[in-house]
Amino acid sequence: MHAIEISAYGAPDVLRLVQRPRPEAGEGEVRIRVSASGVNRPDVLQRRGQYAPPPGAPDLPGLEVAGVIDSGDVEAMEAAGLRIGDRVCALVAGGGYAEYCVAPIGQCLPVPRGWSDVEAAGIPETFFTVWSNVFDRGRLQAGETLLVQGGSSGIGVTAIQMARAMGARVLVTVGSAEKAEACVRLGADHAILYRSQDFVAEVARLTGGRGVDVILDMVAGPYVAREIDCLAEDGRLVIIAVQGGTEAAFDAGKVLRRRLTITGSTLRPRSVAFKAAIARELRQHVWPLIERGAIRPVVHRVFPAGQAAHAHALMESNQHIGKIVLDWSGAAA
Repeated sequence: MHAIEISAYGAPDVLRLVQRPRPEAGEGEVRIRVSASGVNRPDVLQRRGQYAPPPGAPDLPGLEVAGVIDSGDVEAMEAAGLRIGDRVCALVAGGGYAEYCVAPIGQCLPVPRGWSDVEAAGIPETFFTVWSNVFDRGRLQAGETLLVQGGSSGIGVTAIQMARAMGARVLVTVGSAEKAEACVRLGADHAILYRSQDFVAEVARLTGGRGVDVILDMVAGPYVAREIDCLAEDGRLVIIAVQGGTEAAFDAGKVLRRRLTITGSTLRPRSVAFKAAIARELRQHVWPLIERGAIRPVVHRVFPAGQAAHAHALMESNQHIGKIVLDWSGAAA
């Protein structure tokens, strides 16, 4: 099969289109003939040598795929209501940048009705992450307000739509007027231009001084102290990436007095059982929203798989709005 490997740690051009043996599905697994692979920030970090795959995971990058079940554990598939030939999208711990990929059966979901494989390939990493962090850890409820740092990212556009569909109000930070307009079209109530506006002051203004209930943060570092000032009483700050650094200084007294929660998580190293539980919740609570059009795909650009380096360069430029996807239909291109 064709696959994209990291030939050495470094810039996007270290990604190489190579031939690899097809993986074989084991107990509780399926093999997917991949039509499309989502591109995510952890893939970039892995390429730089800053995010090693968990033990036992393939060395190939790629955390989400869509395609057709090619083979697998028949008994486990039957128990899950799946069979060979089904179109699925799947969250994987690695190996997604390839024409064939093995996935745990519990981490597979049906491609939503009316969605292409390219659109579905952008579902697993962002939907699993948002559900786990915004709704499970952050406990966002209808009528509450969510602040998303980086509203135009793949995570951001998913969080906007999912939160609005669940009855929450959504504020986002973005880097340009174009991104602000895109986020508002997707359902954000307000978009804050972080380069020219103080997001702490804007949150206070937009909430009448109350603050927001939940913050989804991909920055951390110096943002943490400012985000604490944005939270309402009993507010929850959920950190899912540390693009601004791992160290943060803040006033712990504010956390005590206002009963705040600071938490965070990474999804990739979690167990199959944990991820399978998220998949079941998505199927129950989110798939009906997708099928009635309350949540729609947001694909910024599709690259032939052989141009993975260009996809990574776009990801690093931060110029995209929504998902970046690799198309395997012409893998040698």
